[in-house]
Amino acid sequence: MNVLAALGADRGAGRGAALGVDRGADPDVGAEWHDGGVTVPTDNSTMVGRDADLAELRGGFDRALAGRPGAVLIEGEAGIGKTRLLREACAELSARADVHIGRCLDLGTARSAYGPLIPILRSVVRALGIDEARAAVGVGAEALRMLVPELGEGVVARESTSPDALRNAVAALVEHAAERSPQVLVIEDLHWADDSTLVMLSFLMRTLQEGRVLLLMTCRSDDVRRGDAASRFIAENTRARVMERLRLERLDESATRDLVEQLSGRPVSDAVLARLMERAEGVPFFIEEVACCAAGRLPDTLREMLLVRFDQLDDDARRVVRLASGAEGMLSHSLLAELADLPDDRLDEAIRAAAAGGILSVDDGQYGFRHALLREAVHDDLLPGERARLHRAYAEALERRAPGVDRCDGSSLAHHWSLAQVPDRALVAAVQAMQEAKNRFAFATAARFGELALELWEQVPDAESVAGMPHIRLMRQLGSILRNAGEAERALAVAERALAEVDERTDPSDHARLLRDRGFYLANLGREGAAELFLAALEIVDRSVDDDVLHATLLNALAGRYMLGSKPREAIITATQALEIATRAGTAREISVAHNLRGTCRMYVGQLEEAFTDFGEAARFAPGSNGGAELRYHVNYSDLLGLIGRNREAVEVAEAGIARARELGVERTAGVLMVQNLVEPLLTLGDLEAATRWLSAVPAGRPQVVSDQYVTITRIRALAWQGDVDEAERLQDEWMPTLQRTGRLERQAWYRLVENEIALAAARGDWTAALQAVVAMTEDPGFVLLHAYRMLLEAGWVVAEVRASGGSVVQAVAAIRRLWLEIPESVRSDDWAGILDALLEPSTGRLRSAVALTERPDVPAIMRAVVRLELARMLLADGERNEARAALTEAATVAQEIGHVPLQRRIADVGSASGLLSAGASHDELELTARERQVVELIAEGLSNRQIGERLFISAKTASVHVSAILRKLGVSSRTEAALVAARAVGSDDRSLQRGHSSASTP
Repeated sequence: MNVLAALGADRGAGRGAALGVDRGADPDVGAEWHDGGVTVPTDNSTMVGRDADLAELRGGFDRALAGRPGAVLIEGEAGIGKTRLLREACAELSARADVHIGRCLDLGTARSAYGPLIPILRSVVRALGIDEARAAVGVGAEALRMLVPELGEGVVARESTSPDALRNAVAALVEHAAERSPQVLVIEDLHWADDSTLVMLSFLMRTLQEGRVLLLMTCRSDDVRRGDAASRFIAENTRARVMERLRLERLDESATRDLVEQLSGRPVSDAVLARLMERAEGVPFFIEEVACCAAGRLPDTLREMLLVRFDQLDDDARRVVRLASGAEGMLSHSLLAELADLPDDRLDEAIRAAAAGGILSVDDGQYGFRHALLREAVHDDLLPGERARLHRAYAEALERRAPGVDRCDGSSLAHHWSLAQVPDRALVAAVQAMQEAKNRFAFATAARFGELALELWEQVPDAESVAGMPHIRLMRQLGSILRNAGEAERALAVAERALAEVDERTDPSDHARLLRDRGFYLANLGREGAAELFLAALEIVDRSVDDDVLHATLLNALAGRYMLGSKPREAIITATQALEIATRAGTAREISVAHNLRGTCRMYVGQLEEAFTDFGEAARFAPGSNGGAELRYHVNYSDLLGLIGRNREAVEVAEAGIARARELGVERTAGVLMVQNLVEPLLTLGDLEAATRWLSAVPAGRPQVVSDQYVTITRIRALAWQGDVDEAERLQDEWMPTLQRTGRLERQAWYRLVENEIALAAARGDWTAALQAVVAMTEDPGFVLLHAYRMLLEAGWVVAEVRASGGSVVQAVAAIRRLWLEIPESVRSDDWAGILDALLEPSTGRLRSAVALTERPDVPAIMRAVVRLELARMLLADGERNEARAALTEAATVAQEIGHVPLQRRIADVGSASGLLSAGASHDELELTARERQVVELIAEGLSNRQIGERLFISAKTASVHVSAILRKLGVSSRTEAALVAARAVGSDDRSLQRGHSSASTP
């Protein structure tokens, strides 16, 4: 169709007449520096009023050069100069770094998956070269091909990769590029970003711990609505302290004068400046438009002012500009020519006129508007019928040209067909876009298109035939996509809506899968009812569905709920059934998972030999499962080994799992839970240095991600161990609502929370509260998991401290003994039992024997100090001061070696009160804690309190408190002196600085 004809008659003349001088010229504005026409702002003018903002960006880049990645969001209202500032910064930085730019497109709700990231990644790959880029991402190359097809040939084998592999591949590519040269990644117009881009950006900002990378983003703040994806992205990443915000303010009178005088080439009077400030209000783009507007009365509205340039064009140029306003981004000449259907000479003249009039710009053979506000004004000026015909023409042209040089993905088609008001074609395009985004693991974006398809469904007669699937199946797919996008609430709502439509015509397989999915969504939300839904789905499968893989999957899902719900015997029976059916189906993944679940629960009930056999089989079948079952094996087996006290083996299995996650390209995602399983036995073994190093390598997590919750629980325990109570409590308060929901559903999480409650109470020196938490755990009526095993042993220390302070422990001792006997006999170690007995009912003889037991392999390191501390107390009571001093000195040495600050303080208090240790200041007043040793190292690097906080995942205020304590303890008055004293102390092997040394570097 001829789009120019379809756009209808030109209406610009009428509005142009309204802007004429006959309405009354404004004597203050226009004539003073105009000759009567519209002038065009020049891009080569000097930027005004942004020196401080540009300095902020330079500072961010300098930090990136030093290996500390950063992200800056440049935000402000429309026309405030975000793009200009960014252009100036990039022009300056391009001499020192590789700059890669991606732009978000105004597609309404139909936004392309990873829209701005794809050109950035392609630019990085071009800079590296195909071979080097493939080598950099390793196994992740297949996943990255979804976004950068030139990395390989043929169709991407989606089933051989995963969302985690894609995220890790993107991070690995950027990290490798940063090793060659600094990388500046630019995202323009973040307010139009698709949801999956926002998810990927959050991942990168939280994951890139080292490297010369700076992420710069612009965002139109007046287009961000509370509660939308961009708003959540900004709030979450600001709160997580992984992104800085640079808000551009309006120009003051001085800067406005400078800008106008640059544009006009002559001085500006105070009267004109005052009028400009009144009309443009310090917004640079509006200042330019007002200053360059034709002589005469200024337009009454912003929209009219923006259209002044448009109204000065001839007919062909106005029509071409209207046509260009339908494009969501840059427009190729070939597509513009096809749509315009004008002779070449007339089309060229029209484009030239639009460019000369300051409306269109030409960039690398493509056309776009000089400013998005101009495009919006022209597009909004179209009549509804004109707008619909325009977008229909775009959609038809894109379909004709597919798969040609212009985009013809489902998102563009869905956008244009929706605005063309053709619901059936829009429905087909929305479903296509949903599948395309899903296939790229862009689940958040796919969900948008699925929801759009549901909206369009009601407008399309025979929608099932048009969409090629039943309504229930579309909703089931959408629910699954929402779940994968982390939107469990919305997924649950869609599943419940779909189940409400189930009737006798519904495919039983769809019905069973819907019940299964709803069960998963409930579990993700920490709500009851999942097991009942899996049972209902199994009933349908038994009766009407011949699908062994689905059957085995459902049984494993049910066994998993039984396991997490502390019903190990039911889980063993169910997993055995799943194993039988999975073996018949030949599905390696479900066979491995069934063995894994059964092995875990057999361990819970003390069937250790059978459990080890199951885990052996889980490992044997796991490699045939595309990595998922392998990682599940390493996670569960390392966890169980730690729970039964085989900590060195647990470390080995977890390390092997992390190595395998690295091979699969998912170390930063699926591998995170394995880091938690590695840190737990490292802490138990007293290797605080390694535990802190691994935790420091894990990025700040998100409360809605279960693996991040477990890592945070462990991080809180480590902080309590280091005596950093303020930061531990801040982190716990921030995460507690989510942690409690998970704890109600997963009993293992509940035990971890109890453990942290005890650890924090001990760190505060509130031994009564710690003992109350221990007793409350013993009184809980639920199944006793192996998580209680080490906790009961370490509870002996709590009993000893309460007894030493004069408190009653009789009932607590009885409760601990009662629960100890509920731990399976095959798990309970005689060594551990001897240590616990000596602490619960102490005597000099028992404690002397217990000292020897604490030196056995895999006994928690803390017990080596605890038992010696209690022995010193007993010896003091018996008047044996020399032996007591030796025991207390050994206890202090152990506590210092493992960096356990609360224990160091208790030993120091006993030593000070008894006179057995140095009679001067108490231990915590003389020695640097493990956290303070970390801080003093970072002081030596020249880091500020804020930078120290970022490196150690603490607040700047907490870092300041540590710095003050360090200055006091070292007897110095400045940070420089502290760094020098620390350096000398390390050089002379000073134990107060060397023992328990910790590093924040990546392992």
